[in-house]
Amino acid sequence: MFSQSHLLSLNPTFSSNLNPNPIPSLRLKFPSSRVMLSCSNLANGGRALPSGMTELEINRFAEVGNKVADAAGEVIRKYFRNKFDILDKDDLSPVTIADKSAEEAMVSIISESFPSHAIFGEEKGWRCKENSADYVWVLDPIDGTKSFITGKPLFGTLIALLLNGKPILGIIDQPVLRERWIGITGNKTTLNGQEVSSRTCANLSQAYLYTTSPHLFSGDAEEAFIRVRNKVKIPLYGCDCYAYALLASGFVDLVVESGLKPYDILALIPVIEGAGGVITDWNGHELYWEASPNSPARSFNVVAAGDRQIHQQALDLLQWK
Repeated sequence: MFSQSHLLSLNPTFSSNLNPNPIPSLRLKFPSSRVMLSCSNLANGGRALPSGMTELEINRFAEVGNKVADAAGEVIRKYFRNKFDILDKDDLSPVTIADKSAEEAMVSIISESFPSHAIFGEEKGWRCKENSADYVWVLDPIDGTKSFITGKPLFGTLIALLLNGKPILGIIDQPVLRERWIGITGNKTTLNGQEVSSRTCANLSQAYLYTTSPHLFSGDAEEAFIRVRNKVKIPLYGCDCYAYALLASGFVDLVVESGLKPYDILALIPVIEGAGGVITDWNGHELYWEASPNSPARSFNVVAAGDRQIHQQALDLLQWK
């Protein structure tokens, strides 16, 4: 069996580049030999491979996940900092041609690669001839559309693969900065092929906290968030899914958010857990959502931490019932 380091070959290597000129398509290099993942060194809090799943299968899922992220990135970069129409959804959140076109590009690759898998995308919802499926891809082509339309490169593409409702693969891709975090059940999280880890922080008084915006909290949720915010060292705002990526890489200690949808959170779970962090709802319960044609995209309150001690301290302050 090859060592776990062979997993790194499943991750593309990008150069961080904000060159405004068109960026050529990304090319991934995969090993010609069979790649075996070792599950002997699970990250703290990580999950083992599901019973019956082989390393070859999870490798194939990761390979396709990379291609899906590449396809979305090629679309998104064409529109970034260019002029396009901005429409409002029923909930008044913005959507653009980039969101819709990127999702279609992602769906095309998944449907071709895994015809029996279902897909649930933010823009078009459930896509599958059947009413249920063991494997479901959950996609958010641009998490942070407001950042995208205002030219801020701190949005991301989120890709999750669920097996019976549990995320076994998660990707956070920032196509402008060319950064890609990949979390695979049973393995360490990587950023552009290099393993990353969350950092220790035993007390909230030393913690750096991110949330997308304090204006997204209301009522009891706002009061709960303020209790946590008032205890941390530095509160910061405005990163959407990128804040969770920074947490996985050990630059941020805590992320607290309210009202997130399944496509906002499911890809984050393998990334955070594979880096040694923890992510739950405000009651400390596992985040879980089983997709189907009739599954409403309900809202979740989320708290993620790089250290289990401050995760528990945050839960104690949130006092959510």
